[in-house]
Amino acid sequence: MPRSSSSSLRDTTLPLVLIAGDTLMTFAALAFSWWLRYASPIERLGVHVPDATFHRYLPLLLAGVALLVAAFAQFGLYDSRLLLRRYQSLNAILKGASFWLVAYLGLSLVLEFDPPISRLFVVLAFVSVVAALFLWRSLVYTLAVGTGLIAKLQRRTALLGWSEQTRSLADTIRKDRSHPLLFSGVITMTPDETVDPSYPVLGTLSHLESILDAQSIDLVIATRADLSREGLRSVVEHCERAYVEWKVVPAAFDIFLSGLRLQTLGKVPVLGVEELPINRLFYRALKRGIDVVGAVLGLILSGPVILVLALLIRRASPRGTILFRQTRIGAGHQPFTLYKLRSMEPGAAGSDDHHQSTAANDPRVFALGGVMRRWNLDELPQFWNVLRGEMSLVGPRPERPFHVDHLATTIPHYLPRHVVKPGMTGWAQVNGLRGASDLGARIQHDIFYIENWSVWLDLQIILLTFVRWRNHPEG
Repeated sequence: MPRSSSSSLRDTTLPLVLIAGDTLMTFAALAFSWWLRYASPIERLGVHVPDATFHRYLPLLLAGVALLVAAFAQFGLYDSRLLLRRYQSLNAILKGASFWLVAYLGLSLVLEFDPPISRLFVVLAFVSVVAALFLWRSLVYTLAVGTGLIAKLQRRTALLGWSEQTRSLADTIRKDRSHPLLFSGVITMTPDETVDPSYPVLGTLSHLESILDAQSIDLVIATRADLSREGLRSVVEHCERAYVEWKVVPAAFDIFLSGLRLQTLGKVPVLGVEELPINRLFYRALKRGIDVVGAVLGLILSGPVILVLALLIRRASPRGTILFRQTRIGAGHQPFTLYKLRSMEPGAAGSDDHHQSTAANDPRVFALGGVMRRWNLDELPQFWNVLRGEMSLVGPRPERPFHVDHLATTIPHYLPRHVVKPGMTGWAQVNGLRGASDLGARIQHDIFYIENWSVWLDLQIILLTFVRWRNHPEG
């Protein structure tokens, strides 16, 4: 397929289609919010606004649409690569809608709109816009993945050199059929370089120019650090002439790549890891504030559920305690006591210390306990751990001391996950990595969360937790 055709679709046609669709969906969401606020039974919840007809509100709705679309553009929603990343799109939608909410309310306080902007309308509009745009984007995503369109949206990628990073990167791209990148093959640095036969070889570095043209390559990623200065310069020149993007895997840094910063010491440039956003004082305070509010609301809302479950646990397994307590390792490698509703027979923990997760159909789990574990209801008391500051609403899952010591010696980069507080939910959990899942993949997701933390990512994970609340039978 001609690279110019695909590039035009990705970089011009698709963004225009998305902008048009977002504009229509945003207007529909604002119009629906007007109906909820002024023409539905919800109208009685707000202050009466005289003459708030749709015709008089229309200029405010159109201004709101323009401001929303501009905010979405500012937060990168029209990068075509986000079409194939639904939940990253949701992140940008949340950012843009939140900015609009604050700006719209602020303008309503400074300027005297006629009719005045209802605060209830703005809140309803925020929810409606986020829901409408996410559903619209999901529909486009489904159509793109289910048709041949996805092949024109993906960027054909060649990996230069063979290494473990090459294998890992190729596997990451190949296992996700909707990945924004499409793995084309490996370009070897020398004719005698050995490559796993299950990965296609496009040719050698000496034939790079013809490979880029024949394979319609959009992106070249150098995955080895032993490429000479002259070799790298040659690669860059060939890529520039063919209008192909190029990247380099920083092999000296395996984790916290988003924290890399270039500094100059004297006249020498030095690349190193600086403080991550999640550990900066302001963001720590912000995250803690969200945790406190969430924990208080969680305890209030879950209190009746916990009470009912406590009575049922007492009836189903009268010999044991209601709450299950266990030592876990938290931030800074500090131990704390984690609370759960007991889901196993009394004394089960004594034979469970060396198991990473509970097996499916474990006979020690009584019937009610199985239901609680399936729906994560046994974890509701952990809101108390969050309120005490031992855990966060979102973060890596806490492990027992034995497992921490064991995994630290068997899984690379396991311990850095303890630079932050563990969470009730997390990026790994909402991506299906629970119970007896791949530990290596779970750690990678934890590191990704720590590197890429933001309030928006936390909010995205919390929303996904409600969608994916149901647990696997095991764990």
